[in-house]
Amino acid sequence: MKNVLNKAAAWFAVAGGFLALLIAVVTMVNVTAFGLDKLARLFDANVPAIIGYEDFVSMIVSSAALMFFPYCQSRHGHVAVDVFIKMFPTWFARVVDTVSGICMTVLALFLGYMMVHGLIEVRSDNTLSAILGWSIWPFYLPGIASMFLWALIAGNQVFERESNV
Repeated sequence: MKNVLNKAAAWFAVAGGFLALLIAVVTMVNVTAFGLDKLARLFDANVPAIIGYEDFVSMIVSSAALMFFPYCQSRHGHVAVDVFIKMFPTWFARVVDTVSGICMTVLALFLGYMMVHGLIEVRSDNTLSAILGWSIWPFYLPGIASMFLWALIAGNQVFERESNV
């Protein structure tokens, strides 16, 4: 189970990285167009920027950012207070680790649950992006999947720790 979850988290991170790269490329093109437009105005011409750039970037960022959370959890990349915990007995560190893992699992489940409700609301309202007129609800799907994958990984880590005790 652990290997499957870690591979899924890695693929989510790769997809999130691809989306982040796409954002960077689109931003470079838009900034270049802006600079070329300034130059073209000297010759009574214009170079248009990307129409709907803000819509595109905001919707893709909302998907990409959340896709890194499961990978971070699978690598124990969250904040750890090792210096503080080393002052206490080993059993206390295990308790803190287990409690924080349970809290992380509950948090990820709660965020996924709330995102499902958000998706249902924007879909029923037929909410569209301001400039491009794209439906917003499909951009919730990667985030929802990421939250539940994050919860699965965090929960699996809690049970994995308990079986090692």
